[in-house]
Amino acid sequence: MKIKAFLVLVLAINTVALYAQELSLVREDGMFGYIDKSGKYVIEPKFKNAKTFSNGLAAAEKDKLWGYIDPSGKWVIEPQYDKVKYFESGYALVLENDSWKYIDTSGKPLQVPSAEKYYDFEDGVSLFREADKIGLLGTSGKLVLEPTYDAIKKFRNGHAKVSKGEKWGMIDTKGKVVIPVEYEEIGNEFTAYGVEAKKGGVYGIVHNGTFNPVAGADKVWGFYGDSGLTYARKDKKVGFVNSKGEWVIEPKFDKARGFANGLAPVAENKNWGYINKKGEMVIPAEYRDAEVFAENGLAPVKQKQWGFIDSSGKVVIPLEYDITAGLAFLAGNDSKGFINGLARVKTKKGWGFLDRDGKLLADKWFQNVEPFASIK
Repeated sequence: MKIKAFLVLVLAINTVALYAQELSLVREDGMFGYIDKSGKYVIEPKFKNAKTFSNGLAAAEKDKLWGYIDPSGKWVIEPQYDKVKYFESGYALVLENDSWKYIDTSGKPLQVPSAEKYYDFEDGVSLFREADKIGLLGTSGKLVLEPTYDAIKKFRNGHAKVSKGEKWGMIDTKGKVVIPVEYEEIGNEFTAYGVEAKKGGVYGIVHNGTFNPVAGADKVWGFYGDSGLTYARKDKKVGFVNSKGEWVIEPKFDKARGFANGLAPVAENKNWGYINKKGEMVIPAEYRDAEVFAENGLAPVKQKQWGFIDSSGKVVIPLEYDITAGLAFLAGNDSKGFINGLARVKTKKGWGFLDRDGKLLADKWFQNVEPFASIK
């Protein structure tokens, strides 16, 4: 009995490890393969073309046809398609015989209503166009929302902005209206702190069903992270407001970005530094550019090139790299700098990943690297 229990435990641990694994698509000597976070090849470079993992599979090309491989490099769906897209919500669009269709991760087609164009799934739904109106298609292959809107934009956090005529609002993935379609402008992302919007020529924040004007603002940006503050512009200067639309930090900066780890990048006279939530400059404005802090406590800053500082302003990783953003739909955000403990950077030697200490992953540069993605 103890042996059986032990085997079950080992199996469970291995399963967790498998699903927690992340792989990066890399290119070396003109061929694509995949490395893990130790920098070791899990799938050797053997593909002329390939894509990042999504929903446990990665698209790869063989003899000018596309199929999908699993994390061991085994073909799960044999190469047979002219073009393919990423899996999302368990389905991917593939082109075969000049016709697009959805398939699941076993290659089985999804039966859906006929349409002139099909769209990728996002958060369990796909756009569905009929004539000049747009609705939502579910992973069941049936309509979740009849085509009623003039536009439905990208789903973020389970919500999407929608329009009817010149007015905008927001819906959830079930098609339920969460913000009435009555605004001239509305932000792209729904957050617990609110959504920036414009109504009656006035800019403000929609929060808990109420539109809260921001006095004098001519632009408001979306909330970032969990600080409860976002930035807005008044008389060509930028400050910070809360969900009620109240100015918490008066507009006195030329530019700004969101708060993270209690600090926000701001620009004065074309130079960037960092302020605290009192609006005090705690890291001098001496950089040509600066981004928000990552969870590991480091932020990208730029002079001629990029490097990283900690929250005291100390340079932790020298400013000698080109730095790139992650793939939003895979990495979970599109922030520059560190994502899940690694930063994707470029030098004249090639592309690679740095850890928090500035150590190059596997001490190796590649022709190209893509952000790590979960194989789950």
